[in-house]
Amino acid sequence: MKAYYHLPGLFEFYEFYKVFLPLFRDHREYFYDWCEIGSIYGAPEDCIWGGGRVGFGDADPKDVAALMKEHGISSRLTFSNSLLEDKHLSDKKCNELCELFYICPAKSNSDTVRNSITSRDSDDAIKNGIIVHSDILLEYISKKYPDFYFVSSTTKVLTGFDDLVKELDRDEFKYVVPDFRLNKSFDRLNSLSDKQKAKVEFLCNECCWYDCYDRKNCYKNVSMKALGMDCEDHVCVSPISDRGYRFSDAMKNPAFIGIDYIQKIYMPAGFSNFKIEGRSLGSAILLEFILYYMTKPEYQLKVREEIYLDSSLDLF
Repeated sequence: MKAYYHLPGLFEFYEFYKVFLPLFRDHREYFYDWCEIGSIYGAPEDCIWGGGRVGFGDADPKDVAALMKEHGISSRLTFSNSLLEDKHLSDKKCNELCELFYICPAKSNSDTVRNSITSRDSDDAIKNGIIVHSDILLEYISKKYPDFYFVSSTTKVLTGFDDLVKELDRDEFKYVVPDFRLNKSFDRLNSLSDKQKAKVEFLCNECCWYDCYDRKNCYKNVSMKALGMDCEDHVCVSPISDRGYRFSDAMKNPAFIGIDYIQKIYMPAGFSNFKIEGRSLGSAILLEFILYYMTKPEYQLKVREEIYLDSSLDLF
């Protein structure tokens, strides 16, 4: 059994992945053999179907699709806007994105593809996916582009375990990302069937305040902005919101899932999918996530050197 990481920044960190993916392919010995890249997710900055984050992701979609195809990695379009109406379904750019990523699933004989269970058909064709919130959009895309697989977005804020179970039992979804506050509900998680466990995708490194009562409104505000609605910025209610995202803070979150938990608790229990957030952060933080979650300690400096380090580097 392997852990499959779903990494952020399909469009947001294209330049980073241009460097990292060849390194991951050519120097697999640098990285833990018990994990693989399950997918890379994201959306262009001006995508009205987008949700969760807006205003990030300026890479050319054709370049992005080509890079993912070259490396045999599943692309996930983050179309998690919660406020979509029928009138939004004809959006030209979003439909063109579906066309582009619908027709370019990759085939590969690499070990990564052969061993991947996250998004492959019986003929080893890597399929691309859609992260979705709106049932209107889900129905539209599933009819027009039936070969995409679908992921139920964490923007639904499924904090009730019974609600999570209902979502897991929906045939439309290949994966479901529960609210991070269910990450440690081990009694209920262990009671799930093998089929249900295979669909759970845990959000590992959430920095949001564990006691946040306004998470749905935060995501709603993002959806409004994606649609160009005139709205004020959402004011985060976290007592440490002024610090911004810090991985060290995320590690203190009661819901944080570290590699020891992944290896010793989640994987033995039958869970294999883990989502790393960070689309709105910098690529330096993304590298820290990859070093922590995927890279053997003895190779972490080597990976840093390959990615960005040189003898003339100045931090200030």
